[in-house]
Amino acid sequence: MASLHFASALLPTGWAEDVQVVISSGMIASVSAGVPPTSDDEQHEVAIPGIASLHSHAFQRGMAGLAEISGPSTDTFWTWRETMYRFALSMSPDDVEAVATLLYVEMLERGFTRVGEFHYLHHDRDGTPYADIAEMAVRIANAAQSSGIGLTLLPSFYAHGGFGGAAPHEGQRRFICDVDQFAKLLTASSKAISSLPGANLGIAPHSLRAVAPDELSALLPLADGGPVHIHAAEQVKEVEDCLAWSGQRPVQWLLDHHAVDARWCLIHATHMTADETAALAVSGATAGLCPITEASLGDGIFAARDYLRAHGHIGIGTDSNILVGVSDELRQLEYGQRLTHRERNVLTSGASASTGRTLYDAALAGGAQALAQSHAGLQAGARADIVTLDLTHPSLAGRTQDALLDGWIFATSHDVIDCVWAGGAKVVQGGHHRSREAARRGFNRAVRRLLA
Repeated sequence: MASLHFASALLPTGWAEDVQVVISSGMIASVSAGVPPTSDDEQHEVAIPGIASLHSHAFQRGMAGLAEISGPSTDTFWTWRETMYRFALSMSPDDVEAVATLLYVEMLERGFTRVGEFHYLHHDRDGTPYADIAEMAVRIANAAQSSGIGLTLLPSFYAHGGFGGAAPHEGQRRFICDVDQFAKLLTASSKAISSLPGANLGIAPHSLRAVAPDELSALLPLADGGPVHIHAAEQVKEVEDCLAWSGQRPVQWLLDHHAVDARWCLIHATHMTADETAALAVSGATAGLCPITEASLGDGIFAARDYLRAHGHIGIGTDSNILVGVSDELRQLEYGQRLTHRERNVLTSGASASTGRTLYDAALAGGAQALAQSHAGLQAGARADIVTLDLTHPSLAGRTQDALLDGWIFATSHDVIDCVWAGGAKVVQGGHHRSREAARRGFNRAVRRLLA
């Protein structure tokens, strides 16, 4: 049992003053506003709820910055993918654990308290399954446990190299499963996370180009009511190839062939028509946006203004993990809209509304929905995921309530974060994760060996 007191805190009902939060067994037992601090309370100035990175490929943190050299032809997502394959093919389980551990430490230091790990690096270097088919999932679970981050593990099904059941690319050999093999992987992955408090499991059919229609139909019952995440319409070429294969665009095909609902998260959904945008919003699914990765890869810009006006749900992810931070993703999301529409404060919820608050509320709710968290925010019954802000930071000076979020998101980065509790454990203090140095040493050893 622990008791925290905040001079100001962002609750589901809005900002409140003199807030006491009682934590028991990693969960929020009670939240009381208008309560003076007691001698038993640990006191802080401002608290906000931690949010989720709903889409991460942890191993790619190890190659951040390695694909910034131009090639002999136009560089695109598809040329970047070849660099990613080469890096993925070289990693051992120890390497994956070391890279994921530092990534999750960084996520916590930068405001993310849960991660949806879209996990597709399954097998040994030659494509042979490990003796424990979930060996790599075990390493992801180890990284989550040592860092303290909440984990939603999303094992990815990947069977083909293109639409229509094309044979997989040689560089994809560590990803490939058939449906029966994937069912075994899911069972073993469930065991891998069984000792992690608050961890849960979903499925991630990689994309329509990697999963045939009959396979997708066979996979969905394996989710057992849990989250279903899928890449969709990230690239123009993907849309064109899907049209050539089926006569429909990827999002249109999914909506027409499956009961897409609140369990689903469509990652990127960058290239949609107006009709698709409206239909996806009505479905109740979450659009999983990864603005920094989408910018890095030249994917394009999601129609966020139209989607939010249609009452669609969004969450944010860190995807390739080239740069990790809550404020960085939300700022990029808004700035992409400003560049598109040549306006300011595009994604606000209405006149005189804070853009930072609008984005934060949307990402909090969408991330919780996409990762099957029944409670979001600082409320009884929620996982005790709490972030405090450093009011001595110049970009927060003199600010209160929503202006604090605007100052953090648009005028600074993660250096404004003071303390972070994840599952009730205080894992970050003074902006510094308790395992930062050890995680950095392990990461550096692994990456130096991989690049030697």
